[in-house]
Amino acid sequence: MIEVLSPRQVDAARPAGAFVGSTLAELQRRAEPGTNLLEINDWTVELIARRGAVSCYVDYAPSFGRGPFGKVICTSVNDAVLHGLPYDYVLRDGDLLTLDFAVGVDGWVADAAISFVVGDTVDPADQRMIDATRDALAAGITAAGTGSKTGDISYAIGQVLTGAGYKVSTEFGGHGVGSTMHQDPHISNNGMPGRGFPLKPGLLLAIEPWVMADTDRLKVDDDGWTLRSATGCRTAHTEHTIALTASGPEILTLPE
Repeated sequence: MIEVLSPRQVDAARPAGAFVGSTLAELQRRAEPGTNLLEINDWTVELIARRGAVSCYVDYAPSFGRGPFGKVICTSVNDAVLHGLPYDYVLRDGDLLTLDFAVGVDGWVADAAISFVVGDTVDPADQRMIDATRDALAAGITAAGTGSKTGDISYAIGQVLTGAGYKVSTEFGGHGVGSTMHQDPHISNNGMPGRGFPLKPGLLLAIEPWVMADTDRLKVDDDGWTLRSATGCRTAHTEHTIALTASGPEILTLPE
């Protein structure tokens, strides 16, 4: 399914984006050495309830997971890169943490992810990898103009990531959102320009570059959800939901 929203519907989707962005910013501020991943999930449950939002994750049971997910946020640490199921783990100084969060507000969904190092000890290689995903996301958003195609976004992302020396997996990538969390079109993190679905005003797209330090191969954790690097190397993941408008792409998941 691909939904094309009216300008009024795009306006109605903006609160979901602002809430997702603000929630991730608050969780990043609160996460520190000594924080348990289950605490992060509990904090998120409280924020969702206070806002009157609806979790996209807790009942989510796709074919690639051992569902339902049962938690409201993905917490991926160090070698975990996607779909990290929160568990009883206490964060340490220097851990590389990714938070991935999607909710519905008033019937419209937004989805975003951030990676950051917990505490004061930051490995320059970790920061370089995080920065590469942020730069790739910025390039992908810039490429998402009316008249472009999804392949233009994929190509822009891939150029940045491979140019920074990383291998790029195309197994998971960005996607459409709207009244549901995962929709077409799929947006690979590498591809050919000029190919794919034509972009038009009214599309909401979740664009999400992710990389692993020395591999493009994944393995599934014993929990049936968490995806880790096959070599045990560190990982990073950055995501925004954007709206395509007549004047260009607009990031919806910036903090309020």
